[in-house]
Amino acid sequence: MKKVKSGDIIEIKTKRGLTYAQYTHKHRMYGALIRIFDEVYQERPESFQKVVYGKIRFSTFFPLQAALSKGIFEVVGNEPIRDDLKIFPIFRGGSIDQLTKKVKTWWLWDGEKEWRIGNLSDEQRKLPIRGVWNDTMLIHRIETSWTPENDPT
Repeated sequence: MKKVKSGDIIEIKTKRGLTYAQYTHKHRMYGALIRIFDEVYQERPESFQKVVYGKIRFSTFFPLQAALSKGIFEVVGNEPIRDDLKIFPIFRGGSIDQLTKKVKTWWLWDGEKEWRIGNLSDEQRKLPIRGVWNDTMLIHRIETSWTPENDPT
């Protein structure tokens, strides 16, 4: 199995069709950062040049090399990472209160350091949520049109 490399395009089969993600960064603790594109396709595009300039639905950490080794997903291309995705994103995170199922105090994280902010602004609600997802959660969130800003926490 070839080692995943920056810019790889990953095909994700869902009940709605094919969705594509691009591997953009590797974090020493969280692993592969992938950006999931919003558009759903009924068949694989001949070229991924337009795909990688589409809207990003969300970004997340994912055990990409393991998923590829197990045949869960496959690399179907490689494209240069567009300029706005070359920058490591700021993530939001916090501990969920078991009683309310909500985060009381939010933190922001830039891949190196984190800082406490308390409540989120509307703009900060759009930030990706820090965590590593498995393939089941990833596909579920694609199929349900999940985005960070509509997350209930």
